[in-house]
Amino acid sequence: MTDQKNDSATIQTTELLQTSEAWNDTPYTAYPAGKPQLTVMKMTIPPHTSLPWHSHPMPNMAYLLSGQLTIEDKESGRTHQVKAGEALNEATGDIHRGYTTDEAAELVIFYAGAEGQPLSEPLPGEPAEF
Repeated sequence: MTDQKNDSATIQTTELLQTSEAWNDTPYTAYPAGKPQLTVMKMTIPPHTSLPWHSHPMPNMAYLLSGQLTIEDKESGRTHQVKAGEALNEATGDIHRGYTTDEAAELVIFYAGAEGQPLSEPLPGEPAEF
């Protein structure tokens, strides 16, 4: 944490996550070509809910506001749990899904994509994530 003082208050910063690879060790290799477009989305996933299998064509991160979320990699079966107050570095191009157990999960997701690019791409035969 870094503190800076001014005349009336102390500004505090905490780096939550800085990385060049996803939670499943897949490296981020490049940002998408095209005109940059940043998107911030708030998502609420009810208890006992699984998102459909999907991938993301661009780097993105999420911050869990409340609850707990488990991320599962389709190919390896590997899982990763994220709790309220933690950040998640999502995989780019790898098929995965998130699911909740007994409590809902509320998260804010930050996407670094290109104009006109979908934020999420469903696995063939799966419904859209959102």
